[in-house]
Amino acid sequence: MKRIYGIIAFLFISIISVVTLSSCHSEQFPVDYEQLGSDERIVIRFSHVVGEDTPKGMAARKFAELIKERSNGYVEVQVFSNGMLYKDGEEMNALTRGDIQMIAPAISKLTSIVPEVSVFDLPYAFYTLDEVHEYAKSDVGKKLTDKLKNHNLMAVGLWDSGFKQISNSIRPIHHYSDLKGLRMRIMPSDILAKQYTTLEAHSKRTEFNTVFNQLQQGNVDGQENTLTNITSKNFYSLQDYLTISNHGYLGYFLLFNLEFWNGLPEDVQHLLTDTLKDVEQWEWQLTKKMNDEKLLEIEKCDCIQLHYLTSEDQVVWEEKLQPVYKFYKEHYNDQFINALPKFQTN
Repeated sequence: MKRIYGIIAFLFISIISVVTLSSCHSEQFPVDYEQLGSDERIVIRFSHVVGEDTPKGMAARKFAELIKERSNGYVEVQVFSNGMLYKDGEEMNALTRGDIQMIAPAISKLTSIVPEVSVFDLPYAFYTLDEVHEYAKSDVGKKLTDKLKNHNLMAVGLWDSGFKQISNSIRPIHHYSDLKGLRMRIMPSDILAKQYTTLEAHSKRTEFNTVFNQLQQGNVDGQENTLTNITSKNFYSLQDYLTISNHGYLGYFLLFNLEFWNGLPEDVQHLLTDTLKDVEQWEWQLTKKMNDEKLLEIEKCDCIQLHYLTSEDQVVWEEKLQPVYKFYKEHYNDQFINALPKFQTN
């Protein structure tokens, strides 16, 4: 009998020891989700078409790094830049099909499905980037992004590229009349096309990844873009004149496939939105800094003739471009124009 009690006591002590050791082991070595297969983790394929050294490219990498760190590898964001996975005109279809889960297209590229978002394309709609941010986060801004849900798209943030400038290879653009007859590449937006029609220029809609070739082959005379995009794609090497006009905003809505988003666990949704808020603030500051730096680089390179529109010049341009606002009001709801910061009274 004593022997039986002894065996029972030994087994009890052994079990307690194993449990204790297992507990200590768990505390010392937390779960490493990176060791799981891709089918056991959450993988988000994030495709975009600009260079890695642009604000969007750098923010995409930062977002991926933070998500990996904060989820301990359980959520992996795979970034494909420079149109590596899908070209400019392909990524939207790939997203809606579910072949990728996230993109960050220029807002202009969404105007074919939600034309009202072209309010962001209106010339001189915003005078500062802060105004853009306030508008996008306002009730009317949310009303615009909610329209994307009807197309299986979930908007989760806004990243800046900055304000657009005008370059060309024909002549200096000092006055809006200097654009007359020029062939300008634009993004796919009826508002941008109306902008150049109003200035008696010709517009050609082409994908971002083809702009360099279009300029090189002489299919267009010029283009409009932000300084970080102009330098990262080396457009200015093919152009003789650059006008700092700050005439229009260029930014990106961060979009998820809505069906994919709704299928994510709630805690993962919170992780993504919280992280994107952090990266958004970081990206906004980076954009301001990089555009200032790129302008200095262009000034120092002495490789393209620069002209700056004065504030008085911009007023003249803005007045000339009023028909673009009329066009928008005639085709879309004018509530989105009326809510612009510049039309608000303090």
